[in-house]
This record gives sequence, structure tokens and C-alpha cells, in this order.
Amino acid sequence: MGDGLIKTISSREVYRNPWTSVREDVIERANGSRGIYGVIDKDPACIVIPLDATPAGEFVYLIEQFRYTVGGRYLEFPQGGWEEAEVDPEELARGELREETGLTAVTMTPLTTLQIAYGVMNQKHHLFLAEGLTLGEADPDVEETDLVLHRVSVADFEGMLLDGTIVDNCTAAAWGIYRIWRERGLTGDGLERNRRRS
Repeated sequence: MGDGLIKTISSREVYRNPWTSVREDVIERANGSRGIYGVIDKDPACIVIPLDATPAGEFVYLIEQFRYTVGGRYLEFPQGGWEEAEVDPEELARGELREETGLTAVTMTPLTTLQIAYGVMNQKHHLFLAEGLTLGEADPDVEETDLVLHRVSVADFEGMLLDGTIVDNCTAAAWGIYRIWRERGLTGDGLERNRRRS
């Protein structure tokens, strides 16, 4: 997989807050040229697809919130982390789902683990499918007091992905993985077996 093509000469942390650390690495490429690589390190996070299958059709729950970095309110799947390096992925996913939406799930199926923006950031993103949903009271963090919960049909949700209403790449990637998983008739265990064979 190209291990050793870029060699780390030195590394220093240049910034840290409770959610993020940033380091600057002096690196040497395979051709001998040197440079600086800025890396954002974040603890593992999760993203959850809350799928509500009813006789009237399939629906998903989305969170609407203000995203400061891009200066607007956007729709996305519930997601986030606990600023802990060692965390049980399912416990994290259940916790984030309840905190942001008030939803609890009978089943949480692990679909895969992705990396978020690995050109600049080192952060795992555990993807879960939540089914058998019950709606209760949300318990958002202090940074999440502006959250608005939306329940939309799958058809409307997919339209939002195509027309630019939803621009969160993690939400789009999660749905793409889910659609492949569903079309292949996999289970969480089946997906794990596939991963081990590859």
C-alpha cells in the first residue's frame, strides 16, 4: 500500500483544543525532496442512518444545524464523537443518535468504517444503520442547541442529495455504502467477512 514512500523526519504539535489537535510534520518523499505536512488529528466519530420502514414507505431522520465553517444551516445524518481515543463504536453511535435526535434503536448494524477527509485529517468514522426506532427526548450538547430534527421520505432524501440541498459528503458516502450493502443482501456479519477476505 505504499508504506515508506513518505518518511517522517520530525513532528511537532502546533495547536490543541478539546476536540482537535494539529501537527506539522517535516517529511521526506521517495525522491528525496522534503516538505511540511499539516495533519489534523481527531478521535473516532460515528455517523448513523436512522431508517424508519413503515407500511407507508421508508423514511430517514436528518439533523439540520448551523455549520460555522461554511456559514449556513445544512441537513445531514446524525454524527459526532465523544473526544475519546478508545470508545466502543456501537455505544458511541447509540449515544450520538439519542443525544441529537432522541431516537433509540432496536438494532444497530455496523456497515463499515471510513476515514474523513484523509488528505488533511486523521479521523475514523464508524457507520451504523439504526432500525426499529422509537422517538424520545433529545439531549444535545451545549454546541448543539440549534438542532432541528426532520423525518423525510427516502425519495425526498435522495432528491436532496442530487439537487445540492444536502452537501455533507459523510452523509452522501454513508447512503452510498448503505445502498450497496442492501443491494448485495449483506448483514453486518457478512460485511465483516467480506472485509476479511479482501
